[in-house]
Amino acid sequence: MIRRGGTTASASESGFTLIEALVALAILAVASVGLIRATEAHVDSVRGMEGRAAAQWVAENRLAELGLPDAFPAGDAPIEMLGMRWEVRSTSRQTADPDLRAVTVTAHPVGRTSPAATLEGFVDMGTTTAS
Repeated sequence: MIRRGGTTASASESGFTLIEALVALAILAVASVGLIRATEAHVDSVRGMEGRAAAQWVAENRLAELGLPDAFPAGDAPIEMLGMRWEVRSTSRQTADPDLRAVTVTAHPVGRTSPAATLEGFVDMGTTTAS
């Protein structure tokens, strides 16, 4: 390499030193660890959303089943849906309309205690007929 003035650069002035390369690798390693942690957090977040959405579907299915004739009260035995076993609990209470019951359905994977989804709705009991 020729510099201005016609002199050549010595071998010690060209390229990176070992220390510079090690510092660059250390910075790259720290950045990589941060990126991996962020990716893991994102994957966990998506997995949680997926579980909550599946629990919501399970609860919606139970509420729909409760609207079928002769389905009330439904059993609370574990069910299998979407490749998982779910605990589904349904409770009902009377409303001002004797033909309508308010229902609360909770769903969570077997082995967990806190509900992953809670759904509230109404079920027509079909006890009165229109004239």
